[in-house]
Amino acid sequence: MKITAFAEALKEKGIVLSSVQLQQFEDYFHLLVEWNEKMNLTAITNQEEVYLKHFYDSVSAAFYFDFTQDLSICDVGAGAGFPSIPLKICFPHVKLSICDSLQKRITFLQHLTDQLGLRDVTLHHDRAETFAKRPEIRETYDLVMARAVARMSVLSELCLPLVKKGGHFLAMKGSQLPDEMKDSEKAISLLGGKVKEVHSFKLPEENSDRHIVLLSKEKPTPKKYPRKPGTPNKTPL
Repeated sequence: MKITAFAEALKEKGIVLSSVQLQQFEDYFHLLVEWNEKMNLTAITNQEEVYLKHFYDSVSAAFYFDFTQDLSICDVGAGAGFPSIPLKICFPHVKLSICDSLQKRITFLQHLTDQLGLRDVTLHHDRAETFAKRPEIRETYDLVMARAVARMSVLSELCLPLVKKGGHFLAMKGSQLPDEMKDSEKAISLLGGKVKEVHSFKLPEENSDRHIVLLSKEKPTPKKYPRKPGTPNKTPL
């Protein structure tokens, strides 16, 4: 996806980028490629592919959820900053927290946010399982997000404990989602969530399947969840 096509595709969805925001995406791309030579951030380094598979794909969450409102957002397992940094560029007013288990990725994200001039971004080097146990963090976010981190049953255990009652969890998934949804019903209910919407669409140009799942937080998550690090992945609810 060329830069002009990227800007036009977002404009069609009501997201109009300024010259400053377009420059931030350009700088993001160059920093990603530069740092990727020192550490493994992404297998995708071609500019048009980055704009399509990382930038556009990340911002697609805003086609189905209103990011223009005042939001406190937590991105769990953001890696190189997806989906939250592209969304933060588009909606600079949101308050963003990122949790990632690798310090080197946090170092990259700190440099990235500094270089892009992004404010109200807090970075946490932590496992999602222990992060959600922090009393000052637990059940405080309006929106928690994750993109292609784990199966829905596992993601629900990692993310729903961070969502405040009345808030939402948004998961960005690929073609495997329908099977995952069946397996995750018990976990979602147990953790205080409820499936609100499931959206399906094709990524432009390559026509690959994408799904966005939106859960609402109906009741508090039992204190024992998430379980200790590694357990949700090994023995999903």
